[in-house]
Amino acid sequence: MAALDDLKAFNIDEAHIVLWVFKGPRGPATEAPVYTGKWVQTDAAVDQKLKDAFSNERNRIEEVLEYSLLAENNEASVLRIGTDETYAHVVTGAAGEETEGNRARREKDLINTTFYAIKAVHGDTVIFAVRQADKSWKSRHRKSLRSTLIMKEHELTVDDTPRFDIHDGVNFFVVGNELLVGGKRQFESILRYKEAHITEFDDLKAEPDFSGIFSDMQHLDAHIRNNKIQLRRAQAIRQKGHYKDVDFMQRLRENHVHFGFHINFDDTGLIVPTPETCSEIITALLDHRLSSAFSENIYDVQNTTTVAL
Repeated sequence: MAALDDLKAFNIDEAHIVLWVFKGPRGPATEAPVYTGKWVQTDAAVDQKLKDAFSNERNRIEEVLEYSLLAENNEASVLRIGTDETYAHVVTGAAGEETEGNRARREKDLINTTFYAIKAVHGDTVIFAVRQADKSWKSRHRKSLRSTLIMKEHELTVDDTPRFDIHDGVNFFVVGNELLVGGKRQFESILRYKEAHITEFDDLKAEPDFSGIFSDMQHLDAHIRNNKIQLRRAQAIRQKGHYKDVDFMQRLRENHVHFGFHINFDDTGLIVPTPETCSEIITALLDHRLSSAFSENIYDVQNTTTVAL
């Protein structure tokens, strides 16, 4: 809770605000992403809007949950993950000195912004609040915009002033060595977390302990590779490591029918994936089908937490 305590205690009202806009990520998925960042001169009204967005997101947070691949936050919570597990340091490192050389000077510098970061500085404390940019920042959308009509001095007139929307909340905070994530999908997109999942899946398939439990992996590979949630689940399978447990795998072979699975095994005990059974195989290897000792019902669960008895 240290990061949330620091966030809650931060004096945003008296903080110095700098708006940074970023394009990217770029570069190979196997390497750290490259971002192009520029800071934007803002007036007092914009600074207040940015502070309001910071405060609105901060004020809704009541609970911190540990980030996991399958964890989901609710309207009053955020997911906590260490910056060393992400590429957040690349973003915060790019938003360093506000020099004339990296200042946005033209509309072109803002168009096609991927995300913006509110850099809030008070004393020795720096907190970043990050938000994915909406379509008002995209060139394709801007070309399709018709002129806006506004009422001025009792008559309608055309206003072709360039417009970029700032939302009333943010997707995640960078507080010290931790991230507090409210928008998981946006966080994964901005910091290239899906690409990390693909790399992890390739590493998982290369493990003899994993590939060795299947007759072949063609259908499982097709089921997982292009689906973000399935990639998360594959990484969670690797983290849990149940496939390495001989006793777990033997109990799966013996009890899969009782638990309603239609998983196929060959004569040697290897799993034979089919397009119809891939989702069941993933559920089984995650250990996400559980039996209640109270109702005696069998349930699929989204996440599991071991209870200390």
